[in-house]
Amino acid sequence: MWGGRFTGQTDPGFAAFNNSFQFDRRLFEVDVAASIAYSQALENANAISVDEGRQIRSGLESILRNGLTDDSQAEDVHSFVEARLVELIGDAGRKLHTGRSRNDQVATDFRLWLRQAIDHLDATLRITQTALLDFAETNSEVVIPGYTHLQRAQPVLLAHWCLAYFEMLARDRKRLLDARRRVNIMPLGSGALAGTSFPIDREALAKSLGFEGVSQNSLDAVSDRDFCVEFLSACSLIMVHLSRLAEDVIIYATTEFGFFGLGDAIATGSSLMPQKKNPDSMELVRGKAGRVFGDLVGLLTTLKGLPLAYNKDMQEDKEAVFDAFDTVTSSLQVSSTVLANITVNEVALGGYMNATELADYLVRKGMPFRDAHDVVGRVVIRAIELEKQIEEIEIDELRKFSTLIEADVYDALSIEQTINAKSQTGGTARASVKESLARARRALAESSPGR
Repeated sequence: MWGGRFTGQTDPGFAAFNNSFQFDRRLFEVDVAASIAYSQALENANAISVDEGRQIRSGLESILRNGLTDDSQAEDVHSFVEARLVELIGDAGRKLHTGRSRNDQVATDFRLWLRQAIDHLDATLRITQTALLDFAETNSEVVIPGYTHLQRAQPVLLAHWCLAYFEMLARDRKRLLDARRRVNIMPLGSGALAGTSFPIDREALAKSLGFEGVSQNSLDAVSDRDFCVEFLSACSLIMVHLSRLAEDVIIYATTEFGFFGLGDAIATGSSLMPQKKNPDSMELVRGKAGRVFGDLVGLLTTLKGLPLAYNKDMQEDKEAVFDAFDTVTSSLQVSSTVLANITVNEVALGGYMNATELADYLVRKGMPFRDAHDVVGRVVIRAIELEKQIEEIEIDELRKFSTLIEADVYDALSIEQTINAKSQTGGTARASVKESLARARRALAESSPGR
């Protein structure tokens, strides 16, 4: 397609290095769709005849039906489609590229593909959110230790833990959908870099392809890959959240913690140690986070020093985006499967996690919080000496630390009271969590496809 300027043959090694067909073939369907729309725009601009437009669209529809061939020697998917079109309809096929560069063609195809990918990823995120809610509701009565610094801190409902990850994924979905708005801007009609000299109605062309608007600067349009970086950034945050979930599941499934049991469907064994049940599913999710981060950093590094406008370096955008999409999709799917194959064990709730409740009890009795904090710290030291939990210490012993402590302290120190006292919005009280679960279900229903 650019042979007129050249008289010699391309070096075979360089040709292989230059070709992108092995990965950009994923753009096949959107390339054909964009070409069909562009042919109509050319016809409307009187750049091709009505008959030529009809031939081109018929040929492209035939190519779409027949699909890709694996033995193609094409440089990329775009030249594959054009070559097949010329084979089918002859010289009319050579007119499709009128006023169009591969620069604006590729940028348009990639945006069309990424728009679909975001919609698919949004649906997959929604499935994982559903899995979290299912797990929460199945185990709605379960209390587990909450941690800070990986030290037991305060008890929380397991459902509350699930809802924390639900919220993370909800923000991920919003980030993706926000990025989608900027993905959905059409660069077609920008030519190689300076625009097109043919009277293409870009707004009508954009509308026919489902774009929300057209690019406003041709130089920027063909060289912009911000939308790829935004997508990779959103994918990276999804993987941060999945990796944190994976880490929790891995830790909670250890003998030392013993909160979770892993079903056979999501674990592997040891080739040497018969007793082992390894959380490989979640370890792989945790590991693949680094892969997606690498996709983001790699593309940022590629783009950072490029002059305007298009440069071949930008061919590196596709593999990064394709890989991130595939990795995040599979990681979400595996995480959903894991959540459906975990059993929850009875959890011992020691560790003085009701110490804050004792401090709050003293505050309600009139003691300043800092004084109460000091008193309870000394109570914990005594409890450790006695090898007892705070609620197991006799009232007379407790009153040695403060005469404000009375018999009603044991009600305040109970696990149920410790949980249910956190009744403000976002807290772990049973009523609050029940309301949050219902609200989360409603939010999912309202964000379902087609809503």
